[in-house]
Amino acid sequence: MYQIDKDKFGAFVAQLRKEKGYTQKKLAELLFISDKAVSKWERGQSIPDASLLLPLAYQLDVTVTELLMCERESGAKVLDPERVEDLVLTAVSYSEEKAIRAWQRKSWWKPVYFLALLAGALGLWLGWLVCGDEILFTGPTLFLLTVVFGAYFCFFAPERLRAYYDENMICCFSDGPVRMNIPGVHFNNLNWPHVLRTSRAWCCLCMAVYPVVDLLAIQLLAQRCYWLSLFLPCALAMAGLFTPIYVVGRKYA
Repeated sequence: MYQIDKDKFGAFVAQLRKEKGYTQKKLAELLFISDKAVSKWERGQSIPDASLLLPLAYQLDVTVTELLMCERESGAKVLDPERVEDLVLTAVSYSEEKAIRAWQRKSWWKPVYFLALLAGALGLWLGWLVCGDEILFTGPTLFLLTVVFGAYFCFFAPERLRAYYDENMICCFSDGPVRMNIPGVHFNNLNWPHVLRTSRAWCCLCMAVYPVVDLLAIQLLAQRCYWLSLFLPCALAMAGLFTPIYVVGRKYA
């Protein structure tokens, strides 16, 4: 597979940028990234994410092929199909960093998840025995949500983020259908392990104890203030997730 010379790539990007009359900050603004990322490219410390190759080539007025080859091609020159395929594979290899998922590593969070699942299921069963049809829908609903999100964080979440997160200040984590946007928190590989640990702990704790909390809310609050018994436990549960994530995300960034 074709290997990109990072120093040559950086020099080529710097040359094209200067030809266009852009500063590093201006180019970064056009690409919606930080100027630190552009600086790292030009110093040969990193290569752009493949999702940035097309917009970068467009802003520098070259083709993606020229960008990857670090040189301009004459109009009459036709690349060999094998050469083109090699360049495409190179671009893909730089973007599709194989993420190590949680299930691929030994962790005590897996048995904790199943124990919390069992405890929560017993709590729901107890609530049904005690309250019958009076059981609030928030308990079973939040329990199911924590089962789903707990499974993601304990088994399927990436152990490391892509380099793109380290090169840019990104407040939104995206992984397939999972989205997490916390203003003021820039996700990167310094705070991600702490965010993961906090999310796993919240999901397992909430999964285990929330059915019992819901039962207590019915017994103590439902007769006096139904709406308070309905929303207070749920609000506390949500605050119990996002507040710690915000704190550890800011602390370890």
